[in-house]
Amino acid sequence: MLGIHARPQINKVIEPTARKMAAIGITPDALTIIGTLGVAAGAIGFYPRGHFLAGTLVITAFVFSDLMDGAVARAAGSSGPWGAFLDSTLDRVGDGAIFASLALWYAGDGNSTTLCAVALFDMVAGVVTSYAKARAESLDLTCNVGIAERAERLVGILVLTGLSGIFDLPVLRTIALWGLAVLTSITVVQRMVEVRRQTRPGALAAAEAAKAAQ
Repeated sequence: MLGIHARPQINKVIEPTARKMAAIGITPDALTIIGTLGVAAGAIGFYPRGHFLAGTLVITAFVFSDLMDGAVARAAGSSGPWGAFLDSTLDRVGDGAIFASLALWYAGDGNSTTLCAVALFDMVAGVVTSYAKARAESLDLTCNVGIAERAERLVGILVLTGLSGIFDLPVLRTIALWGLAVLTSITVVQRMVEVRRQTRPGALAAAEAAKAAQ
């Protein structure tokens, strides 16, 4: 996936900056919180008013905090469960703000009940996608499958929403919202199938035998 393949190259760029931030006392938690507040403010402040390019630029700028917090934690040697929990929790807040703000546009000046509903569906489906993986991992299962991880969902909605603002082409937002509805639904099903595969009686017995042999 795009997010997975691009990560090593991205890390080469952000790691030196992360070390400098850690050296001057900037904490990963602060970056996580600031990034989430910035994403939410950019979405709520611009999208419901139809300022899609400006909103996308603000959101994108603060999304980079989501990349920096983990790098700063590694540089400072402060990675741990709390940081991972905070990051994952606030990711849902930021994502929710983006899709809720698009829903507000379509409920108002965008004048489309259908696309308002699709935006809300995307918001809920994104939460379910993340929850499915988290719940599987809490049960000592793996769930690293799916065609629409968070990185792909963010890139898709932000790129097409931004371009719709540049070229005044609302159809690009329509494509993004419907496309994500389909891809995220497929991802949820893929994760359910994967967990079901791992929890079949035969699979559970094999997994327990493998653990016993270690």
